[in-house]
Amino acid sequence: MFINVIRSYRDIVAVCDSSILGKKFEESFEGVIRQLDVKESFYKGEEVSAEKAVEIMKHMIAEDATFNIAGKEAVAAAISAGIISKESVGEIQGIPFALVLL
Repeated sequence: MFINVIRSYRDIVAVCDSSILGKKFEESFEGVIRQLDVKESFYKGEEVSAEKAVEIMKHMIAEDATFNIAGKEAVAAAISAGIISKESVGEIQGIPFALVLL
């Protein structure tokens, strides 16, 4: 999976599965179009193992970062890191995602 730490006044951590990088997912729900755009310019950072992603996410939550997470592996890693719960995961076209704004 890819993890990209974007340094800002409040760091942003973008995490996604390697298999969905650069893809766009869209669906209509009750007349509202929902879109998940896994842009390389945002999500592509260092390619890491799930274990390394968990380690980085645990460190970044302590730094008060925000998180954008997309894909089955990335969401599973975030759950394992204690960043999100299963109940906080959304889905677009079968692709799970979560946002964490603390």
